[in-house]
Amino acid sequence: MFDTLSDRLSTAFKNLRGKGKLTDADIDATAREIRIALLEADVALPVVREFIAAVKERASGAEVRGGLNPAQQVIKIVNEELVNILGGETRELRMAKRPPTVIMLAGLQGAGKTTLAGKLAKWLRETKHQTPMLVAADLQRPNAVTQLQVVGERAGVPVFAPEPGNGVGDPVEVARKAMDEARTKQHSVVIVDTAGRLGVDEELMKQAADIRDAVSPDEILFVVDAMIGQDAVTTAQAFLDGVGFDGVVLSKLDGDARGGAALSIAQVTGRQVMFASNGEKLGDFDVFHPDRMASRILGMGDVMSLIEKAEQTFDAEEAAKTAAKLQKKGGKDFTLDDFLAQMQSVRKMGPLTKIFGMLPGANQFKDQLENFDEREIDRIEAVIHSMTPAERADPNIINGSRRARIAKGSGTEVATVSGLVERFFEARKMMAAMASGKGMPGMPGMPGMPGMGGGARKAKQQQKKGKKRGSGNPAKRANQGSQQPQAPEPGQLPAAFGGQNGGDFELPDDFKKMLGGN
Repeated sequence: MFDTLSDRLSTAFKNLRGKGKLTDADIDATAREIRIALLEADVALPVVREFIAAVKERASGAEVRGGLNPAQQVIKIVNEELVNILGGETRELRMAKRPPTVIMLAGLQGAGKTTLAGKLAKWLRETKHQTPMLVAADLQRPNAVTQLQVVGERAGVPVFAPEPGNGVGDPVEVARKAMDEARTKQHSVVIVDTAGRLGVDEELMKQAADIRDAVSPDEILFVVDAMIGQDAVTTAQAFLDGVGFDGVVLSKLDGDARGGAALSIAQVTGRQVMFASNGEKLGDFDVFHPDRMASRILGMGDVMSLIEKAEQTFDAEEAAKTAAKLQKKGGKDFTLDDFLAQMQSVRKMGPLTKIFGMLPGANQFKDQLENFDEREIDRIEAVIHSMTPAERADPNIINGSRRARIAKGSGTEVATVSGLVERFFEARKMMAAMASGKGMPGMPGMPGMPGMGGGARKAKQQQKKGKKRGSGNPAKRANQGSQQPQAPEPGQLPAAFGGQNGGDFELPDDFKKMLGGN
């Protein structure tokens, strides 16, 4: 969703790279580029004006003038101001002192309230260890009650639905009865799914207000479709005035809209964005962290979310065993069975394109990520499963005839089997070096990822092939050497942020250490 905005901001910062001193003209030009980027992203005009004014004021001040690296300081300022307009600090759900905690969902029809009710219930059950109950108070939309029952079943959460819906029943009475049901069955959280309309009207507001008065919710969450642009801000303000709400949930954040709603709602309404729904599956639901979202927009990745996903997915005991194998004998005890288990664990974290998208500098490989074929992982699994236990334990014994047999058994080509074995050895070497604290060698090419290389060996061959002899004149030879592009240091950001040819901005020291830097 933020690709266009990220690209425009990247261009704006590239023009600052290498400048030892910023003039007023430099600041004005950068502010103009940022203003255009935000307006193209559908950010509300008042928010854009306030943002640009804050950036220009801080960029013209002593914190930049006196800095050794002004471009780095400007990027830091933009990052901090982005965090501010996204809501500042992450806000947690308010839980009632005496259960049940009542959460009411409000919003227009089509915003995704019903699906989001299931996602929120599943998240509360699995992450917060609560016992939620869904309430079908949307009795207007056709089959809304049935849909909530299906969603509740998939989420493993009970649904209170005494009325069939489709225009039959009183939603306010259903909400009242739900409270008695929750106390009787000892549910710790009640999530009330309310009706919406195609647009804001008096009937919608009155019904929502009546339900609010009947159940006295601890949290009213306004669910908004992130793809409707600046209309999201108008609708949010109408709900704030008519019903009131405590927090915002952005749905359909995986869409192809320009993301202006996320950058506008918190600033205009003064209410935090608390959650983000970014897919169709019930697990595609995240707490909204303003600082992490700002980092993604600026192309600096979201390492913390990546670590949290890994902690939820990977088994600590198995991870320790794998690390021990990689540390001994140069990693030779690490087998294809271990490789397959690791790959399947990574896949549980979600689509690989999303995982790689959380890495710093991933926007450089945006086209390659979009062209990545997730089915390639299925082919790799098929190849490994077609091997004998002895071959998986020691891939060195896989000769020509064995490769032909494996290829036939997995429905692939011999070249595919050869490529997998070669990539396995490269990956094992890389992981063994990281496990032993020797840093990270050349990253082997990822399967099915066009343009991202085919491994360290291929890179070395190309390097040898493309090597040119230097001039016999020492002065010319020294000049040729100085013109060669320098490889980025471990943990350094991409060129657009001063990574390769200016060193304007670097990752935190902790993350550098994680990547093997000093």
